[in-house]
Amino acid sequence: MTHSTYPHLFAPLDLGFTTLKNRVLMGSMHTGLEEAKGGFERLASFYAERARGGCGLIVTGGIAPNRAGRLSPFASKLTNESEAKEHALITQAVHEHEGKIVLQILHAGRYAYHPFGVAPSRIKSPISPFKPWPLTTCGVKRTISHFARCARLAKQAGYDGVEVMGSEGYLITQFLSAKTNKRRDDFGGDYRNRMRFPIEIVKAIRAEVGEDFIIIFRLSLLDCVPFGSSWEEITELALALQEAGVTLLNTGIGWHEARVPTIATMVPRGAFTSVTKKLKQVVKVPVITSNRINAPDQVESLLADETADMVSMARPFLADPDFITKAKSDESERINTCIACNQACLDEIFQGRQATCLVNPQAGYETQKPLIPVKESKDIAIVGAGPAGMSAALYSAKRGHHVTLYESANEIGGQFNLAKQIPGKEEFYETLRYFANELNAAGVKIKLGHRAVVNELLDYDHIVVATGITPRQPAIPGIDLPHVHSYLEVLQGKVAVGKQVVIIGAGGIGFDVATYLCEQSNQSIEEFTTKWGVDLSMQTRGGITGETTFAVPSHEITLCQRKAGKLGKNLGKTTGWIHRAELKHYGVKQVNNIQYDKIDEQGVHVTRDGKAMFIPAESIIICAGQQSLTELVRPLENAGKSVHIIGGAKLAAELDAKRAIAEGLDCALAL
Repeated sequence: MTHSTYPHLFAPLDLGFTTLKNRVLMGSMHTGLEEAKGGFERLASFYAERARGGCGLIVTGGIAPNRAGRLSPFASKLTNESEAKEHALITQAVHEHEGKIVLQILHAGRYAYHPFGVAPSRIKSPISPFKPWPLTTCGVKRTISHFARCARLAKQAGYDGVEVMGSEGYLITQFLSAKTNKRRDDFGGDYRNRMRFPIEIVKAIRAEVGEDFIIIFRLSLLDCVPFGSSWEEITELALALQEAGVTLLNTGIGWHEARVPTIATMVPRGAFTSVTKKLKQVVKVPVITSNRINAPDQVESLLADETADMVSMARPFLADPDFITKAKSDESERINTCIACNQACLDEIFQGRQATCLVNPQAGYETQKPLIPVKESKDIAIVGAGPAGMSAALYSAKRGHHVTLYESANEIGGQFNLAKQIPGKEEFYETLRYFANELNAAGVKIKLGHRAVVNELLDYDHIVVATGITPRQPAIPGIDLPHVHSYLEVLQGKVAVGKQVVIIGAGGIGFDVATYLCEQSNQSIEEFTTKWGVDLSMQTRGGITGETTFAVPSHEITLCQRKAGKLGKNLGKTTGWIHRAELKHYGVKQVNNIQYDKIDEQGVHVTRDGKAMFIPAESIIICAGQQSLTELVRPLENAGKSVHIIGGAKLAAELDAKRAIAEGLDCALAL
């Protein structure tokens, strides 16, 4: 039966020897569980949850085909039958829920974070500390056989197929590029020789696993690096891969070393999908589009206009394992939308920690943090409806408690209502929509515009204090002058900001305020690609023009920091460089290592390296940290009440929605 709302999304895809039940692929994500103790049992639960949620086809995180191909010294590999037995836990769990899953084979090449990495040539990457060893011709052929062995072991472990990682700047892509491939044997030289490596890999895998096994090749359609492939080369490779026996072609966008944002929240939804549509017109095998796709109506639209045959979403399945089930039940408004923040997933992985999700702290912790119904319902008061309070209220209610949520403002969301004002962070609107719907569905009583007082809280069994923060006011002479404003006043639109602006404080809030003043509108795909010099027509090699075009902002901004280090040092591991680059392009002056002496009507007087400086300003914005709001805590504790403090009220050092929402869950599990 055709689904009335999303007929294309829920149309089966016949691959000849097997059929996928819908057109959604859960894209590859490394979780960190692949290397953890007991990690495969937890991975089995993680993937089973997504299979139960109805995903058409799941791709695992990248698994190396040999030791040299591992991303880090102890990263997961699949090279023998003992390792295959561990993977069988995953495939059995997925198949129990009528799901299908393929294993991604990923060889790091020169991106390896260990001294034994190999590559087509001995050329160091800008994102790894080690220079790789060049593969001999025998070494190349041996590596091809290792890909085939890995695929055979994957089939033995029960996988429905494999995905060959041929994009993002890993080993296969390194063979394809003349910049990273200086070989003089049969795998170097002209493009026909350079593409021999991926073609031989696919042929070897197909010969090893037979015809009734899915082979996805993740093909880089837009390298976003100066030495990337041309469109003629990409189509030549795609056609050769089709001939070699691939089942599906997946879209890869950007090498990891590229200086173009490709998946962060400031990237418009579906920004790169037109490139997949261009490929679909060339090949006969089904193609998959990807990057910044996070809503079922968006998926439906892409499929309906024949951009692709399938749509890949990775992080959206971290945010909500029931994405497909909710869409099928016409409950899309209840989907916990991925906001593409990277804070709890990619930022954690790139620092060697386990991935989870900012908006869904149960992701990756399915076995450790299940919402077990309570044996006895309690009356719970939660004071503050910011990220921590909303989270604690929702999870407590889902467990079976009677929850009342107090909020002094006239809307839920707390600091999220500021975050959604920042250009590039509009996805926070989705998180607020999700919480509003889920709190209502869970039966939480919400009292807006109500500042809770001690006496009305005394009858509750537990009180959760999630009252958040207030901006810190540094002791600078002149800070009370009328042209000095807090970031709250600016982001809430309560004050007019002059042309010359000094921002005091260069943490995350300082960068957000600077971005807000530089760029006060949502970006279309055309505006985004023009700004970052992306050529979606692929008339230029690598899909980049080499020219960035940022609009001239209406403010002259100086961003100031007391510390001597780089401004924005503590911003997200995978997104901080984007924020720094944006402000640089916008001409924002960045000054560090300063002492604030005083503020007067003309600007800010500072001392830097022992020398007095004056920074003229018509408006001065204070982004110098926060203080916790905890005035309710002591009176409640003195009254003998059970009090739990979470979020900014617990720690205000730097606003951290990831920690706040996770603490809300942990608090609910403890009640």
